[in-house]
Amino acid sequence: MGSLGSYFLDVVYSFTNCMVCFPGSPQLKINSRSFKILRLLGEGGFSYVYLVQDTSNQQLFALKKIRCPFGQESVSQALKEVEAYSLFSPHPNIIHSIDYSVASDKSDPQAKTVYILLPYYRRGNLQDMINANLVNHTKFPERRLMALFLGVCRALKAMHQYRVKGGPGGATSVKNAKKVRKEAARADAEAADAMEMRPSRRHMDNADDEEQEAEGLLEAEVTLAQEGVPTGAERAYAHRDIKPGNVMIADDGKTPILMDLGSLAPSPTPVTSRSLALQIQDTAAEHSTMPYRAPELFDVKTGSVIDTKVDIWSLGCTLYACLVGKSPFEARSEETGGSLSMCVLGGDWRFPDEGPQRGKQKQSDENAISEPVKEIVRKCLKVEPSERPDVDELTNIVEEVIEGLPEDGTED
Repeated sequence: MGSLGSYFLDVVYSFTNCMVCFPGSPQLKINSRSFKILRLLGEGGFSYVYLVQDTSNQQLFALKKIRCPFGQESVSQALKEVEAYSLFSPHPNIIHSIDYSVASDKSDPQAKTVYILLPYYRRGNLQDMINANLVNHTKFPERRLMALFLGVCRALKAMHQYRVKGGPGGATSVKNAKKVRKEAARADAEAADAMEMRPSRRHMDNADDEEQEAEGLLEAEVTLAQEGVPTGAERAYAHRDIKPGNVMIADDGKTPILMDLGSLAPSPTPVTSRSLALQIQDTAAEHSTMPYRAPELFDVKTGSVIDTKVDIWSLGCTLYACLVGKSPFEARSEETGGSLSMCVLGGDWRFPDEGPQRGKQKQSDENAISEPVKEIVRKCLKVEPSERPDVDELTNIVEEVIEGLPEDGTED
């Protein structure tokens, strides 16, 4: 109950649209910079995202605040996304973290709070655009939508075909990522000490990577997954939580920015035991949003391999949601009254104008989804992962489809 005060402060923020309207707007420091909290942008689980303003130059940022009560959400997990941002930076379609800090809770010594400073995108994300379309009875111009989709494919290509970096620039990004991991391990060890528990040697500041590797590659590791992989060799990663809410739109209105890499996992992951299968399944249940989650993550089989094709499935769900307004499996489970997971595992979905019961409700030409765009969704939503295209094949298909689409009307 030590962090109850912080919790109530977060509740106050959530009920306040514009904290700057009040004379005593809350302020906080991230390392040496001071920020004024303006309003809550979103929340989920242990995390809150605020719109903040740098008091020195009035620049706007998004600040993600993650509370880490020990034993629930560790600092290592909270900082995992910063570690990943460091690894893929710079990339025009992947968000980067500007700064971060780990703070102790004065009222609860075993709790930590992680702050991650991110760019602020005033246009919001794809989910915001979907919501606006539903409210205004509008739709995405197809060519513009497919251009955004292509940008997400390019972000995934950087992850699915990541190569261990060499040279000064590459060494710096990997060094920064490892620095984040060590700081997170140190904070977790301090929290363990606060509970009068002895941290294991792998959490100590001087624990080396070889010692951790000997314990077996943890499914959730980021930089540790590169150990033993030579410079220039491929070390693929899967995002595992592609959805409209994780695709920001840059201020130019044309560039998608993939965010929230907290679910990132090395790929491929051979499922060598029942315990690993359950671990992957539990992690997916917590970090991979259900309506966009691939079937192989609902029921993880021992002896199977989980790879980057999970992201291709999620991309198909995301494209469908942009076209129709919700995930294909949300739509189908609502229509049939069946469970969403059974719809996913059975590959049971359809477009609104398909199926015998919809024969008399064909969409008007104005609202119809073009056949080439539909076909992209169909290719992504194959229940068998090996039948889905890889990111290169999907990129080529999308580029060909864009070439064949008519120019959109006016764009803002």
